[in-house]
Amino acid sequence: MTITNEQTIPLADERTPAEMAQAEREAREARIRQLLREDDELLGKAYDGRLVRRLGDYMTPYKISLIVAVVLMTISSLLSVVGPAIIGFAIDRGIRAGSFEVLRFWTIIFLVTTIGEWITNRSRLRIMAFVGTKIVADMRSELFRHLHRLTLNFYSNYSVGRLMSRLIGDVGVLQDFVTWSITGLFRSVFNLVGIVVAMLLLSWQLALVAFAVMPLMVILTNYWRDRVRQAYRATRQRLALINGYLNESISGIRVTKSFTREELNFRHFDDLNQSFFDANVQATRLSAIFFPGVDFIGSLATALVVGVGGWLVLGDALTAGTLVAVVLYVERFFDPIRELAQRYNTFQATMAASERIFELLDLEPDLVDDPDAVVLPRIAGEVVFDDVSFAYSRDGRSVLHNINLTARPGERIALVGETGAGKSTIIRLLSRFYDVTGGALLIDGHDIRRVTSDSLRQQLGIVLQDTFLFTGSVADNIRYGRLEASDEEVMAASQAVGAHAFISRLPDGYDAEVGENGSNLSVGQRQLVSFARALLANPRILILDEATSSVDTATERIIQQALDTLMQGRTSFVIAHRLSTIINADQIVVLDHGRIIEQGTHQELLARKGRYFNLYTMQWAAQRQPTFSAN
Repeated sequence: MTITNEQTIPLADERTPAEMAQAEREAREARIRQLLREDDELLGKAYDGRLVRRLGDYMTPYKISLIVAVVLMTISSLLSVVGPAIIGFAIDRGIRAGSFEVLRFWTIIFLVTTIGEWITNRSRLRIMAFVGTKIVADMRSELFRHLHRLTLNFYSNYSVGRLMSRLIGDVGVLQDFVTWSITGLFRSVFNLVGIVVAMLLLSWQLALVAFAVMPLMVILTNYWRDRVRQAYRATRQRLALINGYLNESISGIRVTKSFTREELNFRHFDDLNQSFFDANVQATRLSAIFFPGVDFIGSLATALVVGVGGWLVLGDALTAGTLVAVVLYVERFFDPIRELAQRYNTFQATMAASERIFELLDLEPDLVDDPDAVVLPRIAGEVVFDDVSFAYSRDGRSVLHNINLTARPGERIALVGETGAGKSTIIRLLSRFYDVTGGALLIDGHDIRRVTSDSLRQQLGIVLQDTFLFTGSVADNIRYGRLEASDEEVMAASQAVGAHAFISRLPDGYDAEVGENGSNLSVGQRQLVSFARALLANPRILILDEATSSVDTATERIIQQALDTLMQGRTSFVIAHRLSTIINADQIVVLDHGRIIEQGTHQELLARKGRYFNLYTMQWAAQRQPTFSAN
């Protein structure tokens, strides 16, 4: 084959190390860009009046402290501004005049102003540290309460990593803003204006000489501002990705080790870490241009002032003390400019963080109690699904279709079907984690959309398929739904579900720490604790979502024996893949694609030889198959 192009594409193994490194960098950046598109961040303005007003609402309870801090800031700024002038007076009226008394007087004045500046600054910082921390604590508490008001639909579409970024990262940015930047901004502006006024009063000629370098400062500032906005945004975005991935990796460490994914995870984290490093390097390069540039311009201004001022002093048109004072002012003149430049990124980050936080706070739960909702009285436990249909989104496909089901008080209802048949959706509707989109769901004749969610759920006992235990002791977890329960009641609930035996064998018994999400307990033990937790609440309706799916056969028998007794007098809804656990149910409801296709007792459904018969006989045959082991 003849190749007519003079330029050919080199094979992978023919590339130079530099070309391979470049290709790797481009691939990494492509992966990072994809992640950034999935979780884009607001760029933010340097100032947004709407957001500042909302932040001001959180500051209102502390306005007296803020006023005191501003007064202290004003005093400290005034004392700071007069310092160089005092030195100039000491030189002209004390040293040059040969008056020791005058020199001593201005020296004492200088010491007093220095001590006064230190005291007022220290007091201001203490006040603002308290106010900033308190405002952020208030906001974090409001966020936490608001997150608990949001429904499950929100958490299905919002990652935990992003929420942690809001609660920790964004709120931390606001703390930095409130604590340091608010009074810091006014202090920088006040100092800058004060220095300009002082220089003009002392020598307007030298002031104009110092200001001659300002065009250079404007050019440098505009160059830095236009680029640092994107650079610091990139670092914040990549840090958020790292935090999210760390949260996911640590939470799923058991799965990672089970599938030996460590090396792949290392490489992915290295990509994120390297991208964060590159973004930081770019931001650092900009800082390395701007801040040394400010220092250079400041030195240039000082040199011009010394040169022109010295010439004026030699011509007796200016005193030496005034020249020294102006030189000191020139050196201080660029300090607030540096601070304001550094604050710019803080302001921008604050506006972006505020936008995200307020956007989260403004989210209204898609399931709220009716304004006329009543408290559900003590129920007997009759549950009626009256032609119920449901879709998870308004324009989405329905997952339940015209469900008609009646459970009388004390009955045990078993829900059976393949994955995706709608079993879990039914109990989510019963728990009112979602509202029905068609028909009505009644408990003791009350439409659950017309009663308060709290009064409904207080009479439900729920054990979900995914068992979750909270950090604390075993007793704390069992008592989670009924804090006033005595130790004896906790123990009785544990004995009823067969958990007391293994709890007693723990080093500290009921006081043993379960670890994060029950990491110190086995899957079966966690399930037993969750059973005890649900039963201690003494519910009128008991909901078990594949609650025995994670336990071994021996433990399942213990649980089944306890449930047979504990379900007496309670309406129970049971989802189980092991059909052997529901043969004594009063009603077995077979679901398929959101519809009830069979309904009856175990014997009735077997006699029909329909879908339930097929499911049951397949499981029975699978259980009877011999198991072979290889030596």
